Amino acid sequence: AAGCDVSKHMAAVTSETSPLAGNPEYLDSFYMDDFIGGRYSSSSAVGGAVLSLAFGPDIFARILKGMADEDVLAKNPNIRENSAMLDALIGVYERNVLGFQMTAVLPYSQALARFPAHLQQLDMESNGKHVNRFGEPISYQTGPLIFGEPGTNGQHSFFQLLHQGTQPIPMQFVGFKNSQMGNDLVIKGTTSQQKLSANVAAQIVAFAVGKGDENPNKVFEGQRPSSIIVGDKLIPETLGALLAHFENKVMFQGFTWNINSFDQEGVQLGKVLANKVLANDTDGALAEYSKLLEIF
Repeated sequence: AAGCDVSKHMAAVTSETSPLAGNPEYLDSFYMDDFIGGRYSSSSAVGGAVLSLAFGPDIFARILKGMADEDVLAKNPNIRENSAMLDALIGVYERNVLGFQMTAVLPYSQALARFPAHLQQLDMESNGKHVNRFGEPISYQTGPLIFGEPGTNGQHSFFQLLHQGTQPIPMQFVGFKNSQMGNDLVIKGTTSQQKLSANVAAQIVAFAVGKGDENPNKVFEGQRPSSIIVGDKLIPETLGALLAHFENKVMFQGFTWNINSFDQEGVQLGKVLANKVLANDTDGALAEYSKLLEIF
């Protein structure tokens, strides 16, 4: 029995070049390639260990199957049959031709409440770059600002700006035909899933068509661009397909912009300066902000 020996209850997930690699104190070790960033690690040993512990290895295998199937689609040279490539090119057109600065991700499933936050890191950390793959400055726009919330929560917060703000913002809806739970409540003749899907359809049309009114405050100009990904039901395979779809979309956009979507130098400078503060080795503005925050 492992008893109170902590090492007998712990496993390591790391790269083979890490100081943790090969440590006999751990129950077991799982390795990932050291060039895989966290935002791409859902299907690696990191995601595998966490998801398998939380939901079981069978569920993780189903997520991987969904990702693998989507990766096959991403190899299709026919853009109309390659959803990730088509999504990527629409995004490039919106960014570089129409000049839109942001994209709203709107999954109509509470189970995907944190999915927009995942896409924030995936997209913005990958394609928020100002030099090309060869380190040369670029003169065109790259990745957009990503934000979002699950429906219908977002409808009662930032949808006001999406409908009537001065700057059109492209939207990506994610919807499902059937409830994730299978069982659903029927209230006033319709299920909760039907009500949710009705809101998806209504919002897309409202954004596109708008509405006139004698009262200018009630005018909806329309012409707000959106796209939608529709699934039958949110199951592990569907989640895997969604993860792979957006990973491939971001990768294709990086290829188009000729940037490196797989590094993240932008996170380093703040870490270096934070360590200087913690070492009490500051001057100038860094010293003044340290005093303001009373760090020491």
